[in-house]
Amino acid sequence: MSDGLTPGHADTWRFVEENAGAWDIAGEIPRTVLSGLGSAGVLCAEVGKPYGGLGLRSLESGELTAYAGSLCSSVRSVMTSQGMAAWTIQRLGTREQRAVFLPQLTGGRLAAVAFSEPDAGSDLGAMTTELRFDGDTVVLDGSKTWITAAAYADLIVVIGKAGENAAAVVVPADAEGVRIEKIPHPLGCRAAGHAHVRLDGVRVPAANVLGGTGLSLPFLVTTALSYGRMSVAWGCAGILRGCLRAVTGHAGSRRQFGKPIAEHQLVSRMVADLYAAEQVATAVCRRAGECWESGSPDQVIATVLAKHVSATEAVRGSASAVQIMASAGASDGHVVARAYRDAKLMEIIEGSSEICRLELARHALATGNGTARQEAQ
Repeated sequence: MSDGLTPGHADTWRFVEENAGAWDIAGEIPRTVLSGLGSAGVLCAEVGKPYGGLGLRSLESGELTAYAGSLCSSVRSVMTSQGMAAWTIQRLGTREQRAVFLPQLTGGRLAAVAFSEPDAGSDLGAMTTELRFDGDTVVLDGSKTWITAAAYADLIVVIGKAGENAAAVVVPADAEGVRIEKIPHPLGCRAAGHAHVRLDGVRVPAANVLGGTGLSLPFLVTTALSYGRMSVAWGCAGILRGCLRAVTGHAGSRRQFGKPIAEHQLVSRMVADLYAAEQVATAVCRRAGECWESGSPDQVIATVLAKHVSATEAVRGSASAVQIMASAGASDGHVVARAYRDAKLMEIIEGSSEICRLELARHALATGNGTARQEAQ
């Protein structure tokens, strides 16, 4: 990588690559590994240097995310979670709140962001988690489901309703009334610490409410989810890179009918399609990253497009990788077996493919109608 992060942490990343399969089977990443990555600043790489972060730009952070995703999607999922928490604190928090919480996230403490609920997945407007003020404290009640990295979290950024508005609150995971229930045997990213979070009369200082309670729920959702979608998109590009690396090595050495399988046209076609998928995913991610760095008004829709296209390509590409590898890649924990399961989950989290399609269609119809009206005038 151009920023020197990969060579500078070569031993750490080699350790991640060598152990990713075992972590996937066990369903857990050693906390020392995650805390070490957090202390190195790579879990939320866009946090500025004054807060102990690396201060990477969007494109640099994206390439780091893709690199991690090519090795272990569970580690990358924790990066997404930590990055979302940090991004939300940076965007919504006061100067004092940033000074309190961000150094914790770059110092080895781990974080999760709690959006979805049993009856509020894609329809986050149906959220029922509530917070109310009681003097200088805020009280939270509700249930959150399938929260990535919650099983590892020291801090959870909880999104809930405050009267007619919404709010984001930083909640210590060990606060009285917080119950975290790890989800056993998830389909993908098995070691990412997915968990249900129950909040029963949880009291935290009112100073932990980010930006007050006068925020709209759509604004809060867009703030955090945009970062998450960007991270997932790059992670999917990484999944494709991991598949491509495994497939090209296998196809060049595995012989059938007297020649390497790479020389069989049908296999060659699948390898070509996998390469094209990685290039397409990378291109849409870079385009979105450029929008982030320039502050383009197309930032949100470019991010939705990147997430949708990259996840779709990762699902197709990983399926081709399994087909090419055959029994060699069918063992639990193998990089392409992990990719096959992990990629499917990426079509669901941070806005399902169906939600992404709806957003893309609305954008196309709105801009198309606008163009037509301009031309008519």
